[in-house]
Amino acid sequence: MTTCESSSIEKSPLTFKILAECSKSKARTSIMTLPHGDVETPVFMPVGTQGTLKGLLPDQLEQLNCQIMLSNTYHLGTRPGTEIIEKAGGLHKFMGWNHNLLTDSGGFQMVSLLSLAEITEEGVRFQSPYSNGKEVMLTPEHSIEIQNVIGADIIMQLDDVVETIKTGPRVEEGMYRTSRWLKRCLSAHQKPDTQNIFPIVQGNLNPDLRKISASLHIQCDVRGFAVGGLSGGESKNDFWPVVHLCTDILPKDKPRYLMGVGFSVDLVVCVALGIDMFDCVFPTRTARFGCALVRTGQLSLKQKKYENDFRPIEEDCDCTTCQRYTRAYLHAIVTSLPVACHLLTVHNVAHHLRLMRNIRESIKRDKFSEFVQKFMLDVYPDKEYPKWVVDALKAVNIELIS
Repeated sequence: MTTCESSSIEKSPLTFKILAECSKSKARTSIMTLPHGDVETPVFMPVGTQGTLKGLLPDQLEQLNCQIMLSNTYHLGTRPGTEIIEKAGGLHKFMGWNHNLLTDSGGFQMVSLLSLAEITEEGVRFQSPYSNGKEVMLTPEHSIEIQNVIGADIIMQLDDVVETIKTGPRVEEGMYRTSRWLKRCLSAHQKPDTQNIFPIVQGNLNPDLRKISASLHIQCDVRGFAVGGLSGGESKNDFWPVVHLCTDILPKDKPRYLMGVGFSVDLVVCVALGIDMFDCVFPTRTARFGCALVRTGQLSLKQKKYENDFRPIEEDCDCTTCQRYTRAYLHAIVTSLPVACHLLTVHNVAHHLRLMRNIRESIKRDKFSEFVQKFMLDVYPDKEYPKWVVDALKAVNIELIS
């Protein structure tokens, strides 16, 4: 069985202080201090894959009080490349972002670009979609080298990502390889005083493999952990028990990051299950399809019923889109003019950041269970709650209003 030796670190670029805990569930609110400032958790991180959110400028994200965003190692390492980013002084300076950054390792591309990838113990060999099929070798060492140049405050180990619904020996192989690659990532890390590596718990939907993976990773001297390999097509009934299991095993005094999860209902449930950090392209991607996120779900502003609707997207939203524009106006331009994508992206990101802020406040007042009950009633006014939601919340002592 693979182990991970601890190393002595004089200066910590991450501190994590729990401010309050829910008296019923595993929800907690904390301050995570990173080199580029404090992050209040639970936190949702908007995704700017190539160093930018599609449709938003960095100063607009600052106005929304976004404290941390995510970018992608594989894409940035391929285009514009590390040489340009290094000359610029790192990604923060290159993109004009003065707050915290997290970079994914590139491992997810093993699934999303599987037809272009070959996975071996050495690493992942890609045919780059950016350079006429030129091959790129991404090893654990190279992934960390790229992320050291990028300079993100939190960087991810390269993991062997297996399609979530896949079963059999390939899942176990990927889980153990992820653990071996973690050791190589930690050995290759050149900036431990300014950047934090998070290991990624793997094992798909197999609870025994998840236990082994988490147990191996917590032996390492790291400052936070991620749960990966979910939100990849599995049923919600299979999804939530894995999250619940992992947060039971991972240390309570360190942040827990659930990768790739961003639907509002999922965020609320997984906070109850003990998750502190989330990321997803959902708010920005759905904006490009003309959908606005609201407390009760989504509005497809392409629908003709909004043609004469002169209300804002959401009455109590203080984002600049809702303060100035109506549903009728957005209906008139949505999916046809680029400015509509911009306006909806502002709202959708503001919606998710406000949701997390309201969650944090409810935990501080020990009213989180009441917040969850009200939230679910808004989304499901007929009280026909999905079974997985009921089961997941019941597992952490929250009963919904019947």
